[in-house]
Amino acid sequence: MKKVAILMGSDSDLPVVQKAMDKLKEFGVPYEAHIYSAHRTPEQAKKFSAEARENGFGAIIAAAGKAAHLAGALAANTTLPVIGIPVKSSTLDGLDALLSTVQMPAGIPVATVAIDGAANAALLAMQMIAIFDEELARKLDQARIDEANKVLEKDRVLQSNY
Repeated sequence: MKKVAILMGSDSDLPVVQKAMDKLKEFGVPYEAHIYSAHRTPEQAKKFSAEARENGFGAIIAAAGKAAHLAGALAANTTLPVIGIPVKSSTLDGLDALLSTVQMPAGIPVATVAIDGAANAALLAMQMIAIFDEELARKLDQARIDEANKVLEKDRVLQSNY
């Protein structure tokens, strides 16, 4: 199974990114997490993304706040799918990070999830990997069924009470 890379611009992003790591663990998907800054460690970030495919990765998740250039900087050096997580900051409530992540120039795509949307970033990475991994695809299908059943059970309880 391909691994997922999780990169964050700062250790302050870890509380958000932890949700992605938890989701990947839940599905048994291997991952590596690193702290690389697009601005403070650009060479390390470039090297990591340029070598990610040959190192067994199938997707990259990049979390950053404020200027949030990490996902774009990584995407510029790989053709693996890159998923950006804009991280909410105290300055503009994450809108700055969202716009920096989603507004990529033509030719260098970055998939972008909601502000602090780490769980969805992990799910999206897994869906990409599951295109060629039937076991993971079955796990994701079952998770959807389980989530639907939870909602239907809540509806059953509501209907019985009202």
